[in-house]
Amino acid sequence: MPLLTSLGLVSLALGGMSGWLVLAATQNPDFFRSRGIPVPHRFLQLHIDWIMMGLILIAVQEVAPGMPNWIRGMIAFGTVVNPILFAPLAWGPKVAKNPFYKAVALVSFTTLSVGLPALAIWAI
Repeated sequence: MPLLTSLGLVSLALGGMSGWLVLAATQNPDFFRSRGIPVPHRFLQLHIDWIMMGLILIAVQEVAPGMPNWIRGMIAFGTVVNPILFAPLAWGPKVAKNPFYKAVALVSFTTLSVGLPALAIWAI
């Protein structure tokens, strides 16, 4: 199975399983807050992004299976890392000010915002 398809299926599976976390966070946010997670709605963003990125990965592989490896790598990295960046934000906005978080976010967003347009240019 191609890499992007495999990553897409894993992302969809994580999105599906994380629905339970979303249910718990929306039904009982105080449970999370009392355990040091002040912004549990970030788990909903993680859940939605895992599903969206999974669909993107599968679609991209289907329409452009012969894409160059450098494009495939950029898309794979960005679509895997971007959703995960929502999880630490559940511990509050101060996380986003951490230099390591900023660096990872910058690299992840850059790879996806370069990789997807590069794919469109290459494919068209």
